Amino acid sequence: MTRHASAIVRHMTRISLAAMLTALGLLSGVLPGCSSTTPRAEPEQPPDGSETSSLTVVAEIALERGDCRSASESYARAAQGGDAELAKRAAQVAFSCEHLPAAWEAVQRWRALAPDDTDAATLYAVVALKLYKLREARGVIAQLARDGGRSSEGALSELAQMLLQESDPATVLAVLSPVAEGSGTSPNVLALLADIALEAYHLERAERYAKQALARDPQAAAAKRVLIRVYVLRGDAPRAIELAREIALADPEGSSFELADALMGLERLEEARQELERLHAEGVAQGEVERRLALLALESGDFDEAERRLTALATSGEGTDAAIFYLAEIAEREGDYESALAGYRRLANSQLAITARARAAGILLERGERAEALAMLDDYATEHPEQAFELTLIKARLFADHGDIESAIALLDAALERHPGHPSLQYERAVLLERGGQLRECLDALEKLLEERPGDPAVMNALGYTMADHGIELARAETLIRRALESAPDNPAMLDSLGWVRFRRGDTRAAIPILERAYALGRDPEIAAHWGEALWASGQQQQARTILATALARAPRSQPLRKTIDRLLSAVNP
Repeated sequence: MTRHASAIVRHMTRISLAAMLTALGLLSGVLPGCSSTTPRAEPEQPPDGSETSSLTVVAEIALERGDCRSASESYARAAQGGDAELAKRAAQVAFSCEHLPAAWEAVQRWRALAPDDTDAATLYAVVALKLYKLREARGVIAQLARDGGRSSEGALSELAQMLLQESDPATVLAVLSPVAEGSGTSPNVLALLADIALEAYHLERAERYAKQALARDPQAAAAKRVLIRVYVLRGDAPRAIELAREIALADPEGSSFELADALMGLERLEEARQELERLHAEGVAQGEVERRLALLALESGDFDEAERRLTALATSGEGTDAAIFYLAEIAEREGDYESALAGYRRLANSQLAITARARAAGILLERGERAEALAMLDDYATEHPEQAFELTLIKARLFADHGDIESAIALLDAALERHPGHPSLQYERAVLLERGGQLRECLDALEKLLEERPGDPAVMNALGYTMADHGIELARAETLIRRALESAPDNPAMLDSLGWVRFRRGDTRAAIPILERAYALGRDPEIAAHWGEALWASGQQQQARTILATALARAPRSQPLRKTIDRLLSAVNP
């Protein structure tokens, strides 16, 4: 079930929303660190003046000593008897501490006291979405759009980027589209909706929004780029290539790589290489051409050429961090762990710091150097407390990936003491319970999460897939998965779930094309394992071998894929 966690919990190179809000002036001086405390009882009456003052002092003392939960809860309580400035401070503290119940309590108070405050409305929308309160989020987004007047287009774009940091694109689309759609919607907003729909794997809506944008502005390049990606994902090579050429001709400087990128997406790798070589000969953005040629070599499995090109990039100063990262990744893949570690450590304080530190920690855990592995993450969390929550999730996954499920769950349990009711932690914990063999506990946790977040497609898919994978209530499992797909009909993980439940219900014939489509969209090794197994069961063993071998070449360390291959081959050669 691990790959399904990405719909709610995302990390690696994304900037945290707390950091974005800090940059916008919504959060400042809030995050000294976090530790746990005992929960408080919910208030029945607002505090009086003296109690409000006392609670504020208690909250600040707790914040100074790094007790985020006490600070959040004391501030949220104080806010009920204070003014708008106190409610603002309470909401900011609770949000930056990832204490969502306290943040919701405080931001509602702030909104009530300052109904025209744009900052209050923005944070209200973000917290509502994190808690999957879609009706509340839509209402405040509609107000922001109305009040923005001529600037509403920019405000919607900025808000969309914030929301995408905190939720999956399908959910963001669900709250933005009713507000943004309409006959007066600008081409830029329609292109924004098209892009979000594409990220949400809703290709029909992405195409519709993009074409609406082009009907209003035939030169809307952003809408054309969305259409190219839609055609690529559908495998419609003629349309994708034609439109890519059209854009490149219209804007030779800004769209030089459209055709090469489309060809790479269509897996026409030799044609993509030829196009990049042509651009190189014409002197177009040499560093960018080299980067793409290196990635193309990686995709083709030519690690020698990829290494040569990446080394040249790293030494020339062109895209240095990315080049170093890919070189370290190649070294890790080839078993040269010392070189891989050296590369990841060079990036320990770069823009790729979290990704690089996580990869380095994984290698160190594999070698049994647990203390050094944890230091790679803990040191960064100390220096960057705004990333501590994200690093906790990464650490839990690393423990689980290296066989220590017990420590991973204990880490999440401790995190839930600091961040009560946090859906990302609850979801991740359910994932790990299943991996640790505690199926009943996993299902109970997902059922509880679905009660709290009714209609959440990520949770419905995770629950449906887990039930299908273990042969439990297959009819209900399929219903859950199909409901999830209504929000994201082209989502590869959800299509994989649908194909897998059809396979588990004995409908192999229907399962195979669904799984094939899922793999074409996602290239996930676990999807390849399911597709290969369905083909194998249908008697198409040679095709299954080809698919499994190709997927293994792409992802040689995928344990689900390796286990499937071993199981299928052992049945033939016991």
